[in-house]
Amino acid sequence: MGKGDVVRRSLVALRAGCVGGAVALLGLVGCGTSDTEGAAPPASVSVSGTPSPREGRPCPTGADAVLHPSAPPTVIDGTPDNTPSATRISQAVGDQGYGAYADVYGTQANDFPVGRVALCVTDLGRGRDLVKAAAKADPGADPTLVDLYVSRYAHRELAKAIDKVFGKKLAFPLYSASATADASGIRLTTSAAGARSTSFRHTLERAVGGIPVVLEQGEPAISLTG
Repeated sequence: MGKGDVVRRSLVALRAGCVGGAVALLGLVGCGTSDTEGAAPPASVSVSGTPSPREGRPCPTGADAVLHPSAPPTVIDGTPDNTPSATRISQAVGDQGYGAYADVYGTQANDFPVGRVALCVTDLGRGRDLVKAAAKADPGADPTLVDLYVSRYAHRELAKAIDKVFGKKLAFPLYSASATADASGIRLTTSAAGARSTSFRHTLERAVGGIPVVLEQGEPAISLTG
């Protein structure tokens, strides 16, 4: 990519506060997967930080937001907003996820379902430690509102994968990049021809060490120069 000539829409991340579950799951960041009938419920953390013995479900995908839409969780000063209690713990979780627990943090979605936070991690044990660390950092945040799901990759790993291909000289242009909603791979936008090319997708997947790549037709980034 040229030296700052274009705007790069890279990995979209929730750090300070998560957007609502439905919005997050539709590709901005968040997480979530289709609710598979008979699947195990998400793991949870008690007030004392004792882990639930139940295994976590796979991190949800954006399809879940479409299948199970919901009204805005709450209204603050006439404006739809996330549930304050869920927002507070999600902020604390995000700080830990992009800090000491970046090795396991995949993504999260606020108010998924309403009043709760879906946290996707690559390791449930470390995920529980992450939640406990978040509660310790903010004693006013409620860790019992967090449900743990298992993600395939950590956000940090997906960010590194994007750096390996974005801005490089390739057979087709890349316009934007982000993690998939469930942290199972990366999503790249390209030209119509690039989006149709199976060989191009395979080339990209080899370049990022086998991480799944989703190619979609997009538009060139906005130029910053006249």
